[in-house]
Amino acid sequence: MAEYKIMNVNEFSVTQFFKTGGNEKVRDHVSAEEAVKAFHHYTSNVASRVGITARVIITDGGDCVNMEWIHGKGITFPLAEDVK
Repeated sequence: MAEYKIMNVNEFSVTQFFKTGGNEKVRDHVSAEEAVKAFHHYTSNVASRVGITARVIITDGGDCVNMEWIHGKGITFPLAEDVK
């Protein structure tokens, strides 16, 4: 039987979505700092530059999206004016 760990509000996941429709969770149950580092890596690597990766998100323990990047658009959430 599979064992599931429930994330708390201080843990984050990073998921990349591919133009083919699939996705991959690349980080799970990590700190905010580790999630942001992974987010920046997966939004600036070769796969993202050529369009293999279509979208990358960070979600928190409540499954809310905290950051989103979309190929061809860049960071779409949060908006720059909301961060200031």
